[in-house]
Amino acid sequence: MAHGEFMTIGAYTIYLASTTVERLWPSLMAWYFPLAICAAFGIAFAAGWLCEWALIRHLYKRPLDTLLATWGLSLGMQQVFRSTFGPKEVSPTLPDWLMGSWAPAPGLDIPINGLFVMALTLGVTGLVWLALHRSRWGLRVRATTANRAMANAAGINTRRTDRVTFAIGCGIAGVAGAAFTTIGSTGPTSGALYIVDSFLVVTFGGAASLAGTVASAFGIAQTQSITEFFMTGSMARVLTLLIIVSILMIRPQGLFAPAVRR
Repeated sequence: MAHGEFMTIGAYTIYLASTTVERLWPSLMAWYFPLAICAAFGIAFAAGWLCEWALIRHLYKRPLDTLLATWGLSLGMQQVFRSTFGPKEVSPTLPDWLMGSWAPAPGLDIPINGLFVMALTLGVTGLVWLALHRSRWGLRVRATTANRAMANAAGINTRRTDRVTFAIGCGIAGVAGAAFTTIGSTGPTSGALYIVDSFLVVTFGGAASLAGTVASAFGIAQTQSITEFFMTGSMARVLTLLIIVSILMIRPQGLFAPAVRR
């Protein structure tokens, strides 16, 4: 329930980097953004590591307590943001190469910031896939997910795997928050606006499937965008939720549930 706040950490990291570079090194304004995205990942990763060590690791076998505790953590982090940065929304100064639009054809303008977010999303998704399927860490994650007891018996430190995986997830949320600054302003509650959509995407696609998450995110976004063309935004969201709930009633494990040998 606090995952959106790690997204906010990434967004505020970009804002701090923007204001610092603009004040001290204005000649570097064109180049600070990629470095700030790396910093956003690192800071959100460290915050996720700390939260997992201090709180989450004690609640893995108590899912209801986990929801309540992370909801409280979310409210606490929002108050920290409010006390540190103020209640008003802020926006960083973006480099010039992120401004404007690309016109591949007459009458067709594609915002450059949207193309950047799409390219960043594809890049991060590809890196996650490679890490899960081409690294020892990914092998440990898949083994722990499939059978924790057997992974422990095989010598895998599942507690450390849990912590690193949780921290990497928080770091990726920080990258998402950094990308969000190119299309919107940031406030103390910005991350909370996306937590419900995130749960829908993961549940609908299948909690253990990266391909399911990608397909679910694309399908939900396109469904809502198309329906908003014919009706109001609220009705489009209700229709999207009804479709998702109906499909989950038929297939509760999600669209891309992993194969299980029984």
